[in-house]
Amino acid sequence: MKLFKLRTLKSLWILKPNRTFHGHPKLLASDVHSQYESVRQGKQEIPKYFNFASDVLDKWSEIEKAGKRPSNPAFWWINGKGEEVKWSFEELGFLSRKVANVLTIVCGLQKGDRIVVILPRIPEWWLVNVACMRAGIVLIPGITQLTAKDILYRLQASKARCIITDDTLAPAVDSVASECQFLKTKLIVSKGSREGWLNFADMCKNQSADYSCIKTRIQDPVIIFFTSGTTGSPKMTEHSQGSLGFRPLLSERYWLDLTPSDVVWSTADTGWVLASLASFFDAWVFGSCIFIHRLPQIESAAILNTLCRFPIDTLVGAPTLFRMLVQNDLSSYRFMNLRHCVSGGEPLNPEVLEQWRSKTGLDIYEIYGQTEMGVVCAVFKGMKIKPGSMGKAVPLYDVQIIDKNANVLPPGQQGEIAVRSKPIRPFGFFSEYVDNPKKTAESERGDFFVTGDSGTMDEDGYFWFIGREDDIIISSGYRIGPFEVESALTEHPAVAETAVVSSPDPLRGEVVKAFVVLSPTFSSSDPETLTRDLQEHVKKTTAPYKYPRKIEFVQELPKTITGKIKRNELRNKEWGRM
Repeated sequence: MKLFKLRTLKSLWILKPNRTFHGHPKLLASDVHSQYESVRQGKQEIPKYFNFASDVLDKWSEIEKAGKRPSNPAFWWINGKGEEVKWSFEELGFLSRKVANVLTIVCGLQKGDRIVVILPRIPEWWLVNVACMRAGIVLIPGITQLTAKDILYRLQASKARCIITDDTLAPAVDSVASECQFLKTKLIVSKGSREGWLNFADMCKNQSADYSCIKTRIQDPVIIFFTSGTTGSPKMTEHSQGSLGFRPLLSERYWLDLTPSDVVWSTADTGWVLASLASFFDAWVFGSCIFIHRLPQIESAAILNTLCRFPIDTLVGAPTLFRMLVQNDLSSYRFMNLRHCVSGGEPLNPEVLEQWRSKTGLDIYEIYGQTEMGVVCAVFKGMKIKPGSMGKAVPLYDVQIIDKNANVLPPGQQGEIAVRSKPIRPFGFFSEYVDNPKKTAESERGDFFVTGDSGTMDEDGYFWFIGREDDIIISSGYRIGPFEVESALTEHPAVAETAVVSSPDPLRGEVVKAFVVLSPTFSSSDPETLTRDLQEHVKKTTAPYKYPRKIEFVQELPKTITGKIKRNELRNKEWGRM
């Protein structure tokens, strides 16, 4: 059997089953949820042992072979150039067992060893993920824009014994490998060879698909994400089999609203936690089809044409994606199956929500989460959408607004968004910041894990994001969250995108400054007049004291690979910290 099954798009077809499966997970006659129903109801203790590969993916393979799952593939990949890969759960199992043998036999990795994986949106990333789970190897994903310095830090801090990457980053790895004493093996995903590297496809070709899944405890580590705060070095955030793989099994209803007949597409980069959730654990728990487009760059035309050509039911992306899409004339696009749109990573401007709704007839359901806990709040399908709100607490989490002394604040009062972590640490939580007990301890205040985000909760239990504690602007004693100012500016037809930060001021200490990207349909030869117009617009839209006293027009905003605006970069520039 070939490692991948390649076909041309001209011959592509897929049987789209009826939606009799749509709705509640427990209505699925014989899915993986049934064996955990008593656990979910509190009638049985959480199992001691759990492995996502054997207890979820292999179970879906059995259901699939028994003809009890719709005929969707489990995994569906395209590159936009006529190539595609489609795997059933059975094929996913077959191929991932071969990769598990490569990692254990060829690379000599054992349970508990760590492996750094830096790959773009290609099928090998998913195979390596599953193979690591089968072998009990701890995977460390990285974004594809890491520099040699970034890679060196990750290899040294994690003590990883193996790295897998492609031609693009292999030179950067080679430039620092001599300084990484624990690194023993380098695997490259490439059509050619490279000195000092093992070719991934060649290694897989002759390996057996006979591999028995390692028995793992539910608290055993499965993934470590490197996450950076506003200060200090990146932190290793460790998740277990339970926190990522088992938690969605306990939820009657989940944020993606998926069934085995659905196709879900997330545009998140493979190094981001949202990719592990929307494009792995939280989709495959429900037996859904994960759709992936190679997308070297996020482009409107590619996104929109893909939605028109393929039966994608659920689209997950950062607000940047939707802000970009609404700039287009969408009247000529007819989406094949799209019914559910989810936005996460940073707040979604209400104006973008309204524009998307008016142009497509679809709502955008917002989620809020962190690397440490996954999805924390969400607007579930069927819930009332309150524009600007990130919804209610997801199942298993008790989310509150607290003050500096860990006191729970009443509705309407501004404080820090926190999740109750004591006396019982809920499923979904990370295990620890690896090798950093001080930071792990500092993340808790009283009985809560503190997110570092400021917000409020209303009388209905909806949460409203104000900003990172570091992003809050204090001007003349007023606390101003950047998001509300950004939302007000976005409502103006001249504004395509904006970022608001603090700027030094001799009188007020700091003032609000807005960096503005103009709409492509808008041109102005008089920036001073436009500045006054935008300032007056903000004064009328929100509290007058929040208006931006400084406005700078720019061609683009600095962003991470995941589409988040780098406000800290803009703020540091303003304060001369670059």
